[in-house]
Amino acid sequence: MFKKSSLFLVSLLLIFLVAACTSGGSSTTVDNSNSSDGNTGTDSSESADSSNLIIGTTSAPTLFNPFYSTDTSSMAIEGFIFSTMITVDRDFNPEGDLAKDWEVSDDGKSWTFHLHEGVKWHDGEDLTADDVVFTYNIPINKEYDGPRAYTYKDIESVTKIDDYTVKFRLNQPSAAFLPIAMQAGILPEHILGDVPITELGEHEFNTKSPIGSGPYAFDKWADGEYIKLEAFDDYHHGRPKIDTLTYKIVPDSNALMAQLQAGDINYTGVASEHVELANELSEDGIIKLQSGENNAWEYIIWNLRDPLFQDLKVRQALSHGLDKEAIIEAVVYGQGTVAHAPGSPANWAYNPDTIKYEYNPERAKELLSEAGWVEGSNGILEKDGENFSFTIKTSQGESREKIAEVAQQQYAALGIEVDIEVMEWSAFVEDTGPPNWNFDAQVSGMSIGSDPDPTYFWHSSEIEAGLNYSAYSNPKVDELLDKQITILDQDERYELIKEADAIVAEELPVTFLYYPFGHLAHAPNLNGPVINAANSYYKLHEWYFE
Repeated sequence: MFKKSSLFLVSLLLIFLVAACTSGGSSTTVDNSNSSDGNTGTDSSESADSSNLIIGTTSAPTLFNPFYSTDTSSMAIEGFIFSTMITVDRDFNPEGDLAKDWEVSDDGKSWTFHLHEGVKWHDGEDLTADDVVFTYNIPINKEYDGPRAYTYKDIESVTKIDDYTVKFRLNQPSAAFLPIAMQAGILPEHILGDVPITELGEHEFNTKSPIGSGPYAFDKWADGEYIKLEAFDDYHHGRPKIDTLTYKIVPDSNALMAQLQAGDINYTGVASEHVELANELSEDGIIKLQSGENNAWEYIIWNLRDPLFQDLKVRQALSHGLDKEAIIEAVVYGQGTVAHAPGSPANWAYNPDTIKYEYNPERAKELLSEAGWVEGSNGILEKDGENFSFTIKTSQGESREKIAEVAQQQYAALGIEVDIEVMEWSAFVEDTGPPNWNFDAQVSGMSIGSDPDPTYFWHSSEIEAGLNYSAYSNPKVDELLDKQITILDQDERYELIKEADAIVAEELPVTFLYYPFGHLAHAPNLNGPVINAANSYYKLHEWYFE
């Protein structure tokens, strides 16, 4: 039913592409309008006023269940409907949501959480420890076939101590347990408790009537138009100050800007190619524009299953052969910084001191010669009778197509022949992901969640069916990654991640391109939004219009 790794990748890759993304979940919309001028024929439920926050995006949700959704629109909306045990602030620090406090044992394997009393579900029922135990027994059930099993693999048991106390027992200490596993939306046991685990992913609850305990309650899904949520009067942190949230999909970023300018949308992300226009709108007082670092990076992945890319000198040459500054200017109009390593400057685990393969086409040519590649009669490098020729695959979208085109041009100057194949998103994920791995190289991107665990990307255990698309394998890196995830002290853990990232940066299973900037636009009278890499919708229930 679900492809556990490839579909999970969709959510990771899209996190920083969808307008107004969040780290623990929040929201977006649905609209398949064919209008090209940004007008979608919206009804009165979508009119922008001081009681209605309209978030614009270009990606539609699919379902609302945190253990089965795989796209960012769905996960965003889940963040408004469902409460979680904890959330994170704008600096990635954990804060209680349903949990008012918690303790961890000296060995790091037992966590005890104390819940707020008096929390209500949207249907008026009480939320208790029974709901938490029910929820967390879903992903650790042997019959669970959703995309989140890895996140909860360290949970050995979940036990109710009393109505408002829950104890988790882990099979090993886990640094990701609190910031990642404890941000799952809690589901209602009184509604879903009798549903077989094998049927839960396709239950009508996920699309027809999701019931949560979050700040906003599900009201209406007008397929192809919008999703409407209503403020929950009994929200345990206080009733939201904005009465309604409408999540609206428009055809593309041009339509987003048109509707933003017209006031039909009052909160959205801004694509790099529209930053100049957004600045003009900001200067005219039509919008407020915020910019900052994203917790993400763009890169070219080399498929190390292909002998062409297995020689480190070749990968070094490919990295020296790319003018990343030129790519940033051409693709994101200067709205990014050059990347040389995993992670992001916006994240605490970032290592700024790794080796840097700067743009140096002459050095690239030297490395290719040392690797045995010589110029053939047609000007293309060849070795053992084979041309240095490969295809870069990428998904539809102006930015990544441009990256592929710039790479094609710059590699041609080195005598490397590059073809480009642009694919529709879902087909791209299916073709290049597990179990197919059907690519030579691909332009892609990655976003880091609330915890910067690099295991997903570089550990050899992730090669067969995980997110290690390059099939990179280094026993030392595996050892460091296995150790860091068990360390609860952040400073000690940082040293291990730092060392692992330095090795990855040196061995280049991918060529890191740039860290993109994020841009957020909203109505000037909207108070509350602050662009950040951790939690875009932090304390949303306190936002208000002046």
